[in-house]
Amino acid sequence: MTTAPSQAATITIDPWDPGYATSVTADAVAELDASSVKLDLGVELPAERWRPITPPPREAPPGGLIVADGVRRIEARVWAGDPSGGMPVPGIAASCAAGLVRCVPGGPAALADWEVSRSLFTPSPAAADLVTRAGTYTAVRAPGGTAEQLSLALQRRLSDLEVTLATRYRSAAAQDDLLIVDGPLRGRAHLPRTVGYVKTHHAAYLKDAQAAVLAGLKPGQRTPVFLMTTSWERHSWYLRLPTPSTAPWAGIARCEATADLSRKEAADLADQCAAVIPGLAGVGYKDPRAPQNLVPIGGLEKLLRHRLGDAGILYRALRTAARGA
Repeated sequence: MTTAPSQAATITIDPWDPGYATSVTADAVAELDASSVKLDLGVELPAERWRPITPPPREAPPGGLIVADGVRRIEARVWAGDPSGGMPVPGIAASCAAGLVRCVPGGPAALADWEVSRSLFTPSPAAADLVTRAGTYTAVRAPGGTAEQLSLALQRRLSDLEVTLATRYRSAAAQDDLLIVDGPLRGRAHLPRTVGYVKTHHAAYLKDAQAAVLAGLKPGQRTPVFLMTTSWERHSWYLRLPTPSTAPWAGIARCEATADLSRKEAADLADQCAAVIPGLAGVGYKDPRAPQNLVPIGGLEKLLRHRLGDAGILYRALRTAARGA
């Protein structure tokens, strides 16, 4: 619980629909232009010997598979007044929810844990928690007031929530499960046996012969593991999920794992993902993002959006609370 400043900022709700002027997606922020990325293609195979890799038959992870994901929603754009008389600064009132789904061999997927967080993001140092009849929006200091800075602050809160849930679950459960987190691994690479699952591509990192290997993947096959460095370093590989389309990028997902793994550990983890993830692929008549949007992710997102609550009720509660602040 944060401590309210001696003189709190006044909060005014912007009348515009909060769906307008939203920032870029979290994946777009994390995936930089390919020209700024350094690749070491020889981690598993020399670059000149790259080929599609079919993982050997294997059983599912002994502890099962855990899928982590989260959703976020901006409920209102706000203005935080300056108690000293300066210009108000922008902010957002937003909610996010994170959850874990456990998939065990031969059994149904089950919700393992979930949590909702509501926050008031603004660069104002005078902002205090905003208490509404629908819940409390905890004041969080954002690095700035641009749409991108506020959205990144919200995304960091969501990532922190996912890490908290995964750490809490694993402290009470077996450590031999495999954790798949939706999106880049950044900020979560310290979690053991964890893979970032990137289903939206904003840059084509592989070129020439390696790009041809990627385009030639069949469902269930993967590229060799390579090392990828931007502002941080991680192992990565591409795999193709089952899809009726023959387009070069159809069914392609990219996986990320910590750079701390040995060559053998990274290759073994990539094989395990290529053996397990295709079986979770979404289907087109249920999900327009199929097959990359995995069935457990799609189901978890639907449940978490419901747990966020009614956006209209929350917006009205925010306006009422702001008038009384």
